[in-house]
Amino acid sequence: MDKPSAEFIFACRLDELVVDGMRVVHGGPTPLLLVHDRGRVFALDNRCPHMGFPLHQGSVEDGILTCHWHHARFDLSSGCTFDLWADDVPRAEVDIRGDEIWVSVTAARAGETGRWRRRLLDGMARNISLVMGKAILDALDRGVSAREIIREAALFGVKNRDGWDVGMTILTALGNVIEDLPERETYLALFQGVRRVAADCAGEPPYLSSGPLEDADIPEAQLEDWLRKWTRVRHRTGAQRTVETALAAGMASARLTAMMAAAATDRAFADGGHSLDFINKALECLDLIGWDHAGSVVPTAVGHMVQARGSEESDSWRYPVDLVALIDETAERLPALFEQGKAAVDFNNHARLAEGLLSETPEAVLDAICSAVADGAAPVDLSRALAYAAALRVARFGTANEFSDWDSAHHVFTYCNALHQVLKRIAANGGGASPPDAVRGVLHGAMALYLRRYLNVPPAALPGEEGRPLDGLPAAADDLLDQLLGSFDRQAQVDVSAQLVARYLGLGHDPGKLITALAFALLREDAGFHTYQMFEAGVRQFREWGPSDEGRHILIAVTRFMAAHFPTERSRFQTADVAERLHRGGALYEGEGEEPG
Repeated sequence: MDKPSAEFIFACRLDELVVDGMRVVHGGPTPLLLVHDRGRVFALDNRCPHMGFPLHQGSVEDGILTCHWHHARFDLSSGCTFDLWADDVPRAEVDIRGDEIWVSVTAARAGETGRWRRRLLDGMARNISLVMGKAILDALDRGVSAREIIREAALFGVKNRDGWDVGMTILTALGNVIEDLPERETYLALFQGVRRVAADCAGEPPYLSSGPLEDADIPEAQLEDWLRKWTRVRHRTGAQRTVETALAAGMASARLTAMMAAAATDRAFADGGHSLDFINKALECLDLIGWDHAGSVVPTAVGHMVQARGSEESDSWRYPVDLVALIDETAERLPALFEQGKAAVDFNNHARLAEGLLSETPEAVLDAICSAVADGAAPVDLSRALAYAAALRVARFGTANEFSDWDSAHHVFTYCNALHQVLKRIAANGGGASPPDAVRGVLHGAMALYLRRYLNVPPAALPGEEGRPLDGLPAAADDLLDQLLGSFDRQAQVDVSAQLVARYLGLGHDPGKLITALAFALLREDAGFHTYQMFEAGVRQFREWGPSDEGRHILIAVTRFMAAHFPTERSRFQTADVAERLHRGGALYEGEGEEPG
């Protein structure tokens, strides 16, 4: 017998395998299945790639190996499956030396080059979460960046659904925070984002491009006017062709942002804030996957913008106080106030402005904005303060309200975050929006915030303040995080979870570890769309303030919202875990010769 090499091990004698038909070979990283069929010898990973059950308890006929647990079928020569939900079986090399069979200690799947991308798209096209999870893990193991995986999923999403929707928003939201996450949370974020895009596309018609106007030479100002016109009259094709024409002409990103934001904010707080949020997320998606894909991504957000209903059509915005009229009057005052504010020093009274935005009358709220502008506040200063004020609505949300009212508070906060990101993009890149256009969304958000004042009557006390000591809680960071995750395992732990976060941040512990814990808590749940939005907006706004009192209040708001919606069944987390255990070589089924229970 030859001495085994570093790559091959002795399996058995050929005549023994002919008699047995199958044998399991140990000695490598995973058990291998040796099969004799019609004069040929094959070696495959003994674990079914679907759910890990032992293939040696299956059967062979006509060169096809069938797993008896879920009846997945595989070609013996390549390991490739005839049932795409099952994935391919890794195969090992066979070397027959006289009457001895030697097999390589490691197995690999057929067609490994580019396989992760092919399987990812297969899984998305068929909406099979397990296939998507294993493809993501394969890509990460090969050093593929999270952004490249996001790009593949995003381009699939914009092509295979007629318009931007929640799946693309979740994928982008998670992409915005993924670089700060550890390895496992990165995988879970990609898994949850990709599967939500696939679920959105399942059974839906594809997006059909309207195409730009051919050989058009149209001034950018005219395109901007057209987009607002088509949006007002709900002419989707006209709006899409206008945007595609602007993109084809090479309109700069800042001006494109300003154009889209102006059209979206012609309606007040449209679709409960989702309209502007979707536009912002489409633009942020391009930051993740590259602006060379703008022509494929941005137009998909137009349909929702055109169809959205504005709050000016709602009775609550017209009676007992005509808030739309107050907004229009305030907008007329702003140009002169911005001129006055130009001579002021840099504005730094954001927290005080936020308290003014929480005033009890709409006139006082709008006066607070005007005073801040006169004192030198730029549009981004206004939106920053507004987002913090909206976070306070959630942080002080009274749990005596109906459960659905959490969404009322959430919608204002995520809208204000989207508005802030849009205004930052315009300001940073020299966009052409005039001050009245830029702050119109602020006025809308301020009035939406005012209308939700009932959510804080009476206001919930912020933990650690107003005579609510936290000294009875642990002091060690890990203990606090463990208790926080444990609180999410139980219903109605809104106040308890908020106290733990307040204690953690109040002691000066690392906020990055807290955000990672909150991310894991989110990603293990079958979380709804709004919870993903809330988490991402809170992390983005925390970055604006850092570990200050305001930053602490923002993360308290996020935590309270999450605690109100947890726990869930966590079925998707189980699928992600199964994919991970299979990919890492873990056994889901233990014991040869035993049937799984």
